[in-house]
Amino acid sequence: MDNDPQETFRTLLHAQRVWDTALPAFDPAEAPGAPTALFHRWFAEAVQAGQPEPHTMALATVDERGRPDLRTLMLHDADERGWHFASHATSAKGRQLAAHPEAALGFYWAAQGRQIRIRGRVTAAGSTESQADLHARSTGALAAALTGRQSEALASLAELASASEAAWERAQAEPDAPVPTWTRYVLQPYEAEFFQGDARRQHVRLRYRLDTGSWVRELLWP
Repeated sequence: MDNDPQETFRTLLHAQRVWDTALPAFDPAEAPGAPTALFHRWFAEAVQAGQPEPHTMALATVDERGRPDLRTLMLHDADERGWHFASHATSAKGRQLAAHPEAALGFYWAAQGRQIRIRGRVTAAGSTESQADLHARSTGALAAALTGRQSEALASLAELASASEAAWERAQAEPDAPVPTWTRYVLQPYEAEFFQGDARRQHVRLRYRLDTGSWVRELLWP
């Protein structure tokens, strides 16, 4: 008799382990005064540790009914303005941000047992910056943007293949082709948490909280 699929899943799930390797130490007393500097440091360490795709992150928004939504996308920059990403203004995330311009970002770097959570207000960059963002990327990224209609219902994979082929041809012929809906967004944080995992579950959590224009640092219980 075949195994119960639910029990098979539970067996697999409960057999998984985390952090079966040496994890880095993190002394929050040595953390810089602002979260961006610590993010830059941790990002470089994640790359050095071989973390796959450390530039990917989860973006959480809410829809018109206040229901949460989540997706994974690429980080485009992190500077004094905030954390940058991009999408079509007409996409689900674009519409949600237009109606409720606050969001949360989440990074998980398993190679070092680290995660970073950032919350803040999101603003849309102007057309010039948004188009420059798009055209600084690959031909494939431009082709995907030219395909457009992100988050709309798709009739068939054949329709996608046809639209994608046409978009690739245009992207190769017109590397500066404009995509008016493409928008660069900047999340300006008011809170950022840095989590360092520990095999004994003595996790270190450092939160930066913006208070009257200055960053306050505080430890959190795991």
